[in-house]
Amino acid sequence: MTLGGWIALALALLLGGGLAGLRLPRVWLGCTLGGTVALLVAAFTTLGVGVDWVWQSPWSLGGERVHLRLDGISAWFLTLVAVVGGTGAVYARGYWPDQAQPESAGRGRAWWSVLVLCMALVLLCSNGLHFLMAWEAFALAGFFLITLDRARRETRAAGWLYLGASHAGTLGLFAFFSMLAARTGSWELGPMRSATELAPLFWVALFGFGVKAGLFPLHIWLPSAHTNAPSHVSAILSGVAIKMGLYGLVRFSGWLPLPKGAGWVVLGLGVASALMGAAFALAQNDLKRLLAYCSVENMGVILIGLGAGLLGLADGGASWGRMAMAAALLHAWNHGLFKSLLFLGAGSVLHATGTREMSRLGGLWRAMPWTAGLFAFGAVAICALPPLNGFVSEWLLYLGLFESAAGHAPVAIVAAIIALGVTGALALAAFVKAGAVVFLGAGRTRATRDAHECGWWMRGSMLALAGLCALIGVMPLAPWFFITRSLASWEPGWSGIESPPPLATLGLLHLAVALAFVLAALALWRRAQAKGIRRELTWDCGYSAPSARMQYTGGSFAAIASGWFRWVLRPERQMRRPRGLFPAQSSRVERVPETVLERVLGPAGGVVMAASAWVRQRQRGHLPDYILYLVAGLVAVGALVLAGSWR
Repeated sequence: MTLGGWIALALALLLGGGLAGLRLPRVWLGCTLGGTVALLVAAFTTLGVGVDWVWQSPWSLGGERVHLRLDGISAWFLTLVAVVGGTGAVYARGYWPDQAQPESAGRGRAWWSVLVLCMALVLLCSNGLHFLMAWEAFALAGFFLITLDRARRETRAAGWLYLGASHAGTLGLFAFFSMLAARTGSWELGPMRSATELAPLFWVALFGFGVKAGLFPLHIWLPSAHTNAPSHVSAILSGVAIKMGLYGLVRFSGWLPLPKGAGWVVLGLGVASALMGAAFALAQNDLKRLLAYCSVENMGVILIGLGAGLLGLADGGASWGRMAMAAALLHAWNHGLFKSLLFLGAGSVLHATGTREMSRLGGLWRAMPWTAGLFAFGAVAICALPPLNGFVSEWLLYLGLFESAAGHAPVAIVAAIIALGVTGALALAAFVKAGAVVFLGAGRTRATRDAHECGWWMRGSMLALAGLCALIGVMPLAPWFFITRSLASWEPGWSGIESPPPLATLGLLHLAVALAFVLAALALWRRAQAKGIRRELTWDCGYSAPSARMQYTGGSFAAIASGWFRWVLRPERQMRRPRGLFPAQSSRVERVPETVLERVLGPAGGVVMAASAWVRQRQRGHLPDYILYLVAGLVAVGALVLAGSWR
């Protein structure tokens, strides 16, 4: 079958899955898996052969012929759509079944296929008008998936916030494509680097795609949407959907000329997103909200690599720029794998206990050993620890940044290296906190004591993602060939670059570390089986009857590190101090608000609404009022004319 045939088959199967999802869950699953496998075949064929696929329809849609293109950049992101789209569909079969969700399960299946289909079309469209159509359909599908559980007020609010932010970003993209079409005379997209007059349009694209990518401070929709959506939806939103914004930035930074300072601005946004995302994640008590803010942090890490790549391109295609750009592309793929794994693990916890609040969990490793182990696996990967895939991409990024600093030593590059190190430390603290509070210790509520392990539909999806994380970790050379194809599509002068010499050595070291871990675990298991395990109470600090309430909480664990960022976290506290010799009650509740949304945009929106209400009150239908407005306007115009003439 030709490449075009695979793409047509994939789109047809995904469309059929969307239609079958309402009533036929088995047919839906088969169509969705078949469509994602066809997408994988098409993407890897393009990456392997290195030849672009281009197709233009003989008919028009909206006055423009449909123009599809699959090259190295779109194929790289298409593989991620296929992998997470397929594993998430399998997970949904056990997590959101008809028996438990009779009203929304069918809608969820249908919109899942539509979402995957629309994201594939976004990656394939090479016409600005049709790109916008696919982009808007993709945003609407995400809205309906986020609000599947529409009975909850928080879910409805999260869905509307997501839709509002998506439409704001779409307006920015509409302005971008409209101005691009007005200046080029066509909606067709392609390489235009020689047209230097198009360079300022990059700033418009940065806003439009930055909203979808969740860059700080444009991330306001992301925490609530990822927290309140069903967990498999959270996985594809975080693992893939926000990468569509990154794809737009990568795509059009490769096709269009760049204004001066673009690389530095992108690098700065990456540093801000990485630091703020990690700080907010550490302060969270909601497990899924912690993971959501880690998405902001990892998008910042990717943007640091993209910014350094743009700087290297402006510096004559410096080798450190190629290394940083390769790290950004690889980390985008890695983040899609381990963040999807973590959200699916969090969904297993929510499915078993009914709560996301870490202060109400604890001790789950006994009842849920598979989930605990796979969540720990994902945590090791996201913290960029060996021997998993997160270490490989961040190590490549450090190599590129250190090479840049050694050759040029600008203060901004050194600051980015320091910020990346601080971000890694904060991420490690956040996931030590999450893993310890949720899975270790003793259960804090009855929900944890009644918890049970998830089924094999859910477990199999997590195992597949964990296996890919391990595969890239121990075989880092495997994806390098495909990365070079993507880099060649972004910058033709970067084709055929060789892998860093230490990459093969790193794979061997990771393999040795993995084998050492496995052998140590087997030795401990055999010793425990031979001698038995004796359980004792942990250190009780002098208490004669310790209870689960005396354990460390997430807030106490992260108090010191969170205090460093109190100036931006702005925590809200409600405290009831104990009184008397024998106090009966006391409480302390701390909440970390979404600072940008609640402290900046919320008050600004209140001012706009108040001004609108005042203007509306003036529209009372009285003719004298309108005459007064007209006279005031004429006086203002006359004053401006006189001021201009006096100059």
